[in-house]
Amino acid sequence: MIAIEKWKPADNLVLEPNALRAATELEHSLALTAGPGAGKTEMLAQRADFLLQTGTCRYPKRILAISFKVDASKNLKDRVRNRCGYSLATRFDSYTFHAFAKRIIDRFRPVLQGNDSLNADYRIGDRKITREQITFEDLVPLATKILRSSAIARNAIRQTYSDVFLDEFQDCTSQQYQLVKIAFESTPTRLTAVGDVKQKIMGWAGALEGIFKTFAADFDAIPLNMYRNFRSAPLLLRMQNEIIKVLDPASVMPDHQLTGSGGEVFTQRFENGLKEAEHLSETIADWVHNDKLPLSEIAVLVSKQLDLYANHLMAELEAKGIPFRNEHQMQDITAEPAARLVVDYLSCLYGQREPKAWVRLVKQLVPFEDEEILSSARQDLDRLIKGQRREISTNEPKEAPHQGWWDFVCAFLKHTGVETLTALSPDYESTDRLRGILRDTKKHIEGLLRIEPDLPRALERFADDQAVRILTIHKSKGLEFDSVIIMAVENEIFFGNQDENRCAFFVGVSRAKERLVLTCADYRERPDGYTKRWQEKRSPQNEYFGYSAPFV
Repeated sequence: MIAIEKWKPADNLVLEPNALRAATELEHSLALTAGPGAGKTEMLAQRADFLLQTGTCRYPKRILAISFKVDASKNLKDRVRNRCGYSLATRFDSYTFHAFAKRIIDRFRPVLQGNDSLNADYRIGDRKITREQITFEDLVPLATKILRSSAIARNAIRQTYSDVFLDEFQDCTSQQYQLVKIAFESTPTRLTAVGDVKQKIMGWAGALEGIFKTFAADFDAIPLNMYRNFRSAPLLLRMQNEIIKVLDPASVMPDHQLTGSGGEVFTQRFENGLKEAEHLSETIADWVHNDKLPLSEIAVLVSKQLDLYANHLMAELEAKGIPFRNEHQMQDITAEPAARLVVDYLSCLYGQREPKAWVRLVKQLVPFEDEEILSSARQDLDRLIKGQRREISTNEPKEAPHQGWWDFVCAFLKHTGVETLTALSPDYESTDRLRGILRDTKKHIEGLLRIEPDLPRALERFADDQAVRILTIHKSKGLEFDSVIIMAVENEIFFGNQDENRCAFFVGVSRAKERLVLTCADYRERPDGYTKRWQEKRSPQNEYFGYSAPFV
């Protein structure tokens, strides 16, 4: 146990004053807004470290963190484990909203009556079947009903958690906020809501307007703002500041935080989409081969309809042999712990030397510090993989060395056991969900093998660090890259609600650490087979290019 006055941020990080105050607040709930790259997730990890190390989250109380994406939930859990160790981190529960709701349903299912009644072995599927199946969208409303109607359920949740973290809170929907209110309003539980109103691009999903103001009033929360951006180079920060002046003048970054000359901004206009793709593929090849920029540090962003706008670029990258990942297809599955487990296992089985995959594999299977348990697990896994390697060398033909890869995966999963697999994520308490993830993992690896027949190389494309990322701006939230290309900065794609469009553009711009490229084309031919509305003549989005003009 560490005395409160003796605690220091883990890893000797220097937190700006508001971040330090947020990490160590003991009395009040907090409504913390912060810009992109300001370290919102890291601040939450430091706050968890403070609460657990100093005993201000007193045993057996726990900390609950609720995020909107599986990968964000896992990222925060991993950071807390790295900051305060496995033992204390076992008292940190990191879930998505839906996973938290499902835990409430599973624990207090008998509270549900009438048409809401569920059997003990209920499933989650694409439609509601009385007592037998509910949809993903039913989870939060049903959990809310349970807490609203059962004092026992409410008290059980309240007595479990001394602190609640709400990450990316700007995207909280009305249903989700009601669940939070019913669970924790007018209780001693401290809530820390963290987000960035300038990144609120989920209005389509029902995200509340003025959510931080509402939260501050309901929970008597202290409003704080973190300004410092730890991600982007100074030139890029100054461009971001120009957008902030329009989005939220009160949050403009002070000049003293924007000094320096690092960073690059480029704007490019092309005759048509094909010439844009040819030029960008050459640019990416130059970054990779001449600048030695890792593939994982390059991202290509599109506002929407990724496959329609990036089709030429993906064809050009393929022709040049530059690995890329279409995140529209891949991101959700690669963030899943079960998918990562399968990929790491196959990398160890078919690769030559894969120490990183081996370490990740062991940690996922045995998330404990006990060296005796770890040693036994490592030996057991080593025996399994060595035996399968012998079987591969004996039985698989040289002309088709990987044909039985999924059979080996099935044997590995059976050896691992359902209980261990379920423990990888709260979402996997639904066995249908786990089976679906495994099916999708198999499907994606099969798709990669059609591009790259060598299994170890195909698995490298599955991993985050071996390919250029091509994704929508929405999917890029929470990610960062050395060099970012935003394609098709045109009026014809940024249509509709201009406030939301401007926020989305800001999200894309703020993903870049060192280099930003904005492109547009005068003409984009209709994609083959696409019959919906499509404008071939294009015009640049002059407001957005105007933000970059002083810095090009």
